[in-house]
Amino acid sequence: MASLAFFGICILHSLIACTCGALMMFYLQEISVFGHGPETATKLLGSTPHDQLLIQTSDSFAGLLLFVIGFLLFMVAFVKDREFQSFFAKGCVLLHLAMALWRIYFERRLEDLAHDWPRQLVGDVLLSLSWVFFLMYSWREKYD
Repeated sequence: MASLAFFGICILHSLIACTCGALMMFYLQEISVFGHGPETATKLLGSTPHDQLLIQTSDSFAGLLLFVIGFLLFMVAFVKDREFQSFFAKGCVLLHLAMALWRIYFERRLEDLAHDWPRQLVGDVLLSLSWVFFLMYSWREKYD
């Protein structure tokens, strides 16, 4: 039963990562406006054509990386080894918590992103909690 929970969580996270990555690659302006508002989105895109090209290229590669991570999560979803599942879930918890700490200590200091970090922090914590619940469920199943 823990295998089914692992599969479900991996597929959910995979869909989120692939969708966000694809949107970042192909609809960056629209996603920036939706996520940050029109004024902040304009600031984040750069002031000169050269800066805009560098930022768009960087964001496209970040989207590609996120898409690849989603694809890897999809592949990992089919692993049946319980020890690997536990190890992978612990690593994902640490990764999401590191991202939350990044938002707390660095992103909130950026003037243009200061109002967005609490909402994104909640997302990081919720994604982390899904792995924590999986670990709790698998430990309960292991020791019962």
